[in-house]
Amino acid sequence: VVDLTEGAYTERELMMVKVRAVGKEREEMKRMADIFRGRVIDVTEKSYTIELTGDQGKNDAFLEAIDRSAILETVRTGASGIGRGERVLRV
Repeated sequence: VVDLTEGAYTERELMMVKVRAVGKEREEMKRMADIFRGRVIDVTEKSYTIELTGDQGKNDAFLEAIDRSAILETVRTGASGIGRGERVLRV
């Protein structure tokens, strides 16, 4: 384990959210995914699964922007990071 906060680093988190998508909700959920640069990775008659990658703040903002009652399931990887520039992890 390395503490990346001691220097410059890039951080990302993967989040997948299964949302109710019926009727007018389908278009709205697709629009919200597009706004947050997410991708619809699974479609059923009643739901979308949306994949988002970004920092924790971006993923939190997506969850706050959509109707909470539409959220069926959420999974998150937690943050992963890598040093910027010439900084290299040596094992």
